[in-house]
Amino acid sequence: MFENNRILLKLKKKLKINTPRIEGIVKKSEKGFGFLEINSKVSYFIPPKKIKKVMHGDKIIARIGFSKNREIVIPEKLVEAYLTTFVGRLQKINKQFFIIPNYPFLKECIPCNFLIQDLDLFQSGDWFLAKLTKHKLKDNNLFHAEIIKFISKKEDPFTQWWVTLSKYNLKFSEPKFLIKTNNFLKDKKKRTDLTHLPFITIDSHHTQDIDDALYITKIDENFFKLTIAISDVTSYIHYQSELDIIASKRGFTNYLPGFNIPMLPRKLSENLCSLQPNKKRSVVVCEIIISKNGKIKKNSINFFLAWIKSQEKLSYTNVSNWLENKNSWKPSTKEIEKQILTLYDFYVSRIKWRKKNSLIFPERLEYKFYLSKNCEVSNISIKKRRIAHRIVEECMIAANCSAADILFKNKYHGLYNIHLGFDKSHSNQISLLLKKYNIFIDSKKLLTLKGFCDLYRILKDKKYKYLKSRIRKFQSFSEMSFNPYPHYALGFKRYATWTSPIRKYGDILNHRFLKSIIFNKKPINLNNNILQKISDQKRKHRLSEREIEDFLYVKYFQKKNFNNKIFNAEIFEISKGGIRAKLLENGASIFIPNSFIHNVRSELECNQDDGLIFIKGKIFYKISDIIKVILIDIRIDTKNIIAKPILVLK
Repeated sequence: MFENNRILLKLKKKLKINTPRIEGIVKKSEKGFGFLEINSKVSYFIPPKKIKKVMHGDKIIARIGFSKNREIVIPEKLVEAYLTTFVGRLQKINKQFFIIPNYPFLKECIPCNFLIQDLDLFQSGDWFLAKLTKHKLKDNNLFHAEIIKFISKKEDPFTQWWVTLSKYNLKFSEPKFLIKTNNFLKDKKKRTDLTHLPFITIDSHHTQDIDDALYITKIDENFFKLTIAISDVTSYIHYQSELDIIASKRGFTNYLPGFNIPMLPRKLSENLCSLQPNKKRSVVVCEIIISKNGKIKKNSINFFLAWIKSQEKLSYTNVSNWLENKNSWKPSTKEIEKQILTLYDFYVSRIKWRKKNSLIFPERLEYKFYLSKNCEVSNISIKKRRIAHRIVEECMIAANCSAADILFKNKYHGLYNIHLGFDKSHSNQISLLLKKYNIFIDSKKLLTLKGFCDLYRILKDKKYKYLKSRIRKFQSFSEMSFNPYPHYALGFKRYATWTSPIRKYGDILNHRFLKSIIFNKKPINLNNNILQKISDQKRKHRLSEREIEDFLYVKYFQKKNFNNKIFNAEIFEISKGGIRAKLLENGASIFIPNSFIHNVRSELECNQDDGLIFIKGKIFYKISDIIKVILIDIRIDTKNIIAKPILVLK
């Protein structure tokens, strides 16, 4: 009898109007309920009936309420939908079409209609690109989508590749650009003829897009003269031409497990621009003189255009084996043998100089997937960087430092790779943390290049492994800038890459800046939009590679029975939900839920900020620890590998 009471209805309306509203991100669980996350420490429960009106990841405004003496929130207004254009699987139910988004916590079957033809060719499980057109919070309690592009049939062995590339709006293949003849050279400028010099290239066996060649001599006992020849891609591609615009949009060659997708047409990247042996090629050359102690003579740096003819394509494996006295391979001529030995001597002197005057970070383990024709993972191995890799790397680092110095000295525009060390707001916190370990570096000094380098030379000691992991959280990220800021992580005042123009559009831009200096011409004018485009593409490439690798890991472990095998894993993150770690044998990321760490939840504390796990008040795990684990569950849908430590406290 109270339902139609006007006074009560007015009171309810008034209470509803005055109820507080909050904004946050929807986080759904696999069990049908969810939370509205306000920040990393505050969240509100969304009841199962109300969670159906929103999707995981939606930004919404919700009304705070109570249910069964518990504070809850009721979704009211959509601020920003998580889904816009998305990838999903087709589902046919009773002659109706639905699409299921390809996201772990999005299980909705969204009704859809087609903007494409030949519907009879498609079946449940095929993959499409779709666009969300209606949302329950704003469109009459209805979700709806339009299918706009076919991606892949469900039985295609490369489906995961096409789905992931579509998700990040990345290309599937090389640019479709017709290069009619081999005489495609656009830049006919006069070049120095260096074809008589015994340049060599050192790459992987399978590499076709060869963009650097090396020649070195000893001037006397005290100096090396190193000549780095880099493929002159811009002699084939004019600024703002059709092909230049294509390359600028792609940003990079995309290297994925199984294949690569080149930034440039293969006719250029693997033929006309590739520094293949015994082929006359146009190059940009950097000549530098390096003293016996490894220091570059600044006034010796010289950039110019040239022709070269590489004498031989060498492999990292063969060169490393020969230098390490392994296997039977040996250089084909005395001249090539001399080049390898002199390059090795240069490397030894240069690495000694860098250890004292810049930074050399420990190498991270990298892993290689071996795939069958059906894209099944037959094996995963550690990619070992050997002495030949390091020789080439030191040559390229010297070339990039030299380019940065020339660009800066001539006050020409340049695209610099920068890393600004620690954020100023964290310097006092870092200094106090260091004091706990008897490392005394003033907070102001930490913000200088010298202070940053001094700190990391101390932290290279293994006893500071945990501290180093903590400190890394305060570091800034590497960026690109037209301003010549330092690169703290490398320990250089300036750094500008130009040695991979076949694979990186940013290096193409630096070739154009360097040519402006060579020919004393006004450089091209660029704005920060191009930097944002390159950065966005780099991020997308990194995410796509990671997603495909995660997929391959779960398929690999699902196929092979590793239930009883013990793995060593390194902890890299501690969250309120558990531990994330990496299997050292193959690089797979695993998750260890709290329930597998300790079975009494009240005795367990996960300190996310300090990277520590306490059990009964004592430190039991910390980031950087190597622990032994076994695998418990492989989850294909979420691409998660669940593990547990062998030792669990009772």
